[in-house]
Amino acid sequence: MENSPQYLFLASGVNKGQGYWIVGIKNCDEIILEDKNLLDCYRKELISIESAKDILLAVNLNINNLLNELRNKNYLIERPSMGISFDIPLEILENIFDFWLDIYKNQEAWEACLGLLKVRKRIPLTNLIESKSLKGNSKKWAIKIETLHNYVPSSLRIEKLNDPMWE
Repeated sequence: MENSPQYLFLASGVNKGQGYWIVGIKNCDEIILEDKNLLDCYRKELISIESAKDILLAVNLNINNLLNELRNKNYLIERPSMGISFDIPLEILENIFDFWLDIYKNQEAWEACLGLLKVRKRIPLTNLIESKSLKGNSKKWAIKIETLHNYVPSSLRIEKLNDPMWE
């Protein structure tokens, strides 16, 4: 069971009337289909449990990076009670899912990309790309990872009003 194949999936769901996206792991196709909270499955890959866990970690880190950046820029992003906000378009999530699933097939590329993603958690990769600090495949992957973080919602920003220091 420890190394048995698992389904890594991207689906939409609903919980208490609130919609969400979810990226997860299930051990059986029927479990995905029978889950009453899941509506549609957009991606489903049968892979080993260790691979599924690794890819899920990267996908979630990428999505969290994107959501944190949008919130830091004051975009109004809903926080559903579970899963990922419908404010993020399906196409963006599919691109993230597909990239990490595909890059996992090449161990050297995977390790480099995961390292770049962890750096991206702290700072945008554009500075490294523009300063020519990255060469060859690292630069190519950094550009791709940066594009996975470039989504800007059409919703308006929330303008933060700072309270006056003195009244």
